[in-house]
Amino acid sequence: ETFMGLAGVGDLVLTCTGDLSRNRRVGLALAKGEPLPRILAELGHVAEGVACCRAVVARARARNLEMPVSEAVLAVIEGRVTPADAVAGLLAREPKAEGG
Repeated sequence: ETFMGLAGVGDLVLTCTGDLSRNRRVGLALAKGEPLPRILAELGHVAEGVACCRAVVARARARNLEMPVSEAVLAVIEGRVTPADAVAGLLAREPKAEGG
């Protein structure tokens, strides 16, 4: 119920589309190829999506859960792949059923 309300979906939409969103600004800068340390230094504020991505991937790995989108985002954040290569890698995956 909370997720489908303003506290959930509303926050998600705003963080993805709002011009004042720190997470969006970080994502746009990463897409341009800027390194995360410089982005965060110039931002001057916390972009909680960076820490959340690391935490989500750590929890998924600890539970042996496959989360390819989160793994790809983390690889971009850590500078291991370019955003274009991350998307290409995701699109190259074989389709399969999700769920448990």
